Amino acid sequence: DVQLQASGGGLVQPGGSLRLSCIASGSGDAFDGYAIGWFRQAPGKEREGIQCISFSGQNTYSADSVKGRFTISRDNAENTVYLQMNSLKPEDSAVYYCATGGPKGCYSFSYGVPELYTVWGQGTLVTVSS
Repeated sequence: DVQLQASGGGLVQPGGSLRLSCIASGSGDAFDGYAIGWFRQAPGKEREGIQCISFSGQNTYSADSVKGRFTISRDNAENTVYLQMNSLKPEDSAVYYCATGGPKGCYSFSYGVPELYTVWGQGTLVTVSS
């Protein structure tokens, strides 16, 4: 089975940057060929899909809430997906999760649907505060 581990969260001031990593380990088909989605969940709110990247890396999708500030990339040789977060705002504070084993591409109607993904990382906390 494939396992995902997200890391890189922490405390950052508004306007700052963080880079999250999502590393896949183990064996199985739930990483190869599948898109990787980044989600976040703030206390009392639903899990929100924010970024998606296809297996090839050529197809990405970004939620309006982070468009222009967050960038997703992947290194399949290292089984790693990155989320570069710039110009962070207090409202970006949340637990961030990566997920796979769902859609194979990134489409507006599917990338942000948590129920479609079968493998989840444990989450990493991002706090944006002065």
